[in-house]
Amino acid sequence: MHAAPLIELMLIGIGTGNPEHLTLQAIGALNRADLILIPHKGVDKADLAELRRTICATHLDGPARLVEFDLPVRDSATPRYLDGVHDWHAAIAATWAREIAAHRPQGGRVALLVWGDPSLYDSSLRIAAQLQAAGMALRIEVVPGLSSVQLLTAAHAIPLNTLGGPVLITTGRQLREGGWPVGLETVVVMLDGACAFQTLAPERLHIYWAAYLGMPHELLLAGPLASTGPRILSIRAEAREAHGWIMDIYLLRRE
Repeated sequence: MHAAPLIELMLIGIGTGNPEHLTLQAIGALNRADLILIPHKGVDKADLAELRRTICATHLDGPARLVEFDLPVRDSATPRYLDGVHDWHAAIAATWAREIAAHRPQGGRVALLVWGDPSLYDSSLRIAAQLQAAGMALRIEVVPGLSSVQLLTAAHAIPLNTLGGPVLITTGRQLREGGWPVGLETVVVMLDGACAFQTLAPERLHIYWAAYLGMPHELLLAGPLASTGPRILSIRAEAREAHGWIMDIYLLRRE
């Protein structure tokens, strides 16, 4: 009985849309790949695939074959949020397995270009673990990338933490359901499609917001939450209407 061919899966952090975000390590990994998988996330997000193509055109001089595929969509109608996410991840794992089997049946190095950093609020590692659990001979390599948290603080020229102070990185859903965490001065909020900052008492809170970080249409706003929050809501709605999608992140600091 022959052993299954080994797949070396490289999860490469690529920052948030600027080809200059790639580290030398990321460029090296890209050029060692035999196959690069580029996901399509629907018509509204076609420019995300185009940004991945641009990164490859800018940095790739190796033998890799580029293959594009349709990424499954999460069913937002699933009653329990985490059940919907688990089903979605299983569908993505099955899609990865299908594409790898079709294009690298003999094994080899397969790269996925991961937005930001593969270890920070991204599920690529969890999905890869499902492939291992299903019996795929898989070796995982993670190439860290610039995260949206780093790029947010750099864009606003602020430190992430107050002097000696802790930081909480959370989601909009958690902030909306739990309110302001007791004893904290700094909260970074990711994956917030409903602007959970609206649910907070704005007194003594300062917000640093960004959307489309690293892209030509990057948006930045900062100021007291009471006056800046409504401006963010307006600008965010206009940007989403114009582009068909939005990825944003913000930091809240209690003064």
